[in-house]
Amino acid sequence: MGYVTTKDGVQIFYKDWGPKDAQPVVFHHGWPLSSDDWDAQMLFFLANGYRVVAHDRRGHGRSEQVSEGHDMDHYAADAFAVVEALDLKSAIHIGHSTGGGEVARYVAKHGEPAGRVAKAVLVSAVPPLMLKT
Repeated sequence: MGYVTTKDGVQIFYKDWGPKDAQPVVFHHGWPLSSDDWDAQMLFFLANGYRVVAHDRRGHGRSEQVSEGHDMDHYAADAFAVVEALDLKSAIHIGHSTGGGEVARYVAKHGEPAGRVAKAVLVSAVPPLMLKT
């Protein structure tokens, strides 16, 4: 467990369990939850040989409580700060609710060409919408 500082100076809390050479599974929580809500799933994947990572989104859990940056671009950038700090490659990203929207934006903005995303799983997600006006 630790903290990473984002490019705009926000402290993001994360959990990082398991062998550093195992394929990572990154969990993105829903609103207004925290990384703790993924513990049962993290323990399952950990027991099956994966490295598991989860972070508390800005303004949630043990991450810094800030009033700005509560949008998908910042959420995705915060997740990327964690992934980059831990140097995760070929990760499986799983997101629930708002976390699913975060995963969709993360894959779109940070997935290539860095080789950091193997798969994305959206669980009852609220992905960002593109509106045609």
